[in-house]
Amino acid sequence: MSKCCGTSKATSDAASCCCGGGDKIVLLYSCSGGANVGQISDQAARELMFEGKGTMFCLAGLGGDIQGMVQTARDADVNLVIDGCPMDCAKKAFDRHGITNYAQIKVTDLRIEKVKGVRCTNEQVAQVVAAARSKLG
Repeated sequence: MSKCCGTSKATSDAASCCCGGGDKIVLLYSCSGGANVGQISDQAARELMFEGKGTMFCLAGLGGDIQGMVQTARDADVNLVIDGCPMDCAKKAFDRHGITNYAQIKVTDLRIEKVKGVRCTNEQVAQVVAAARSKLG
């Protein structure tokens, strides 16, 4: 028995407990900053989770040095990091902990401009979801 993605739930099959099912444990981490690109990142990660591509996990827990969450990220097969802008906050949290099993998408690299106080569009979210699907295979 192992713990389910760093929670107290015991399971003998970590891949089916909460991490996207299938053979690989895929965790999704998103920027949730105050600009449109944070909203896009968050909504894209949720869409990927609803599609069964992985499970969202707590970026704040990683940044806050919650050791169980850090270990869960280390133990995952793939961590998909969706950063909103060139600040790379999510990537930096992984790098600071020496976690290398991640792939990164940066919303602004997809030619989506960071604008504070502007809502994102469904088309922008779909663009990030498509990029994530390509990264995840």
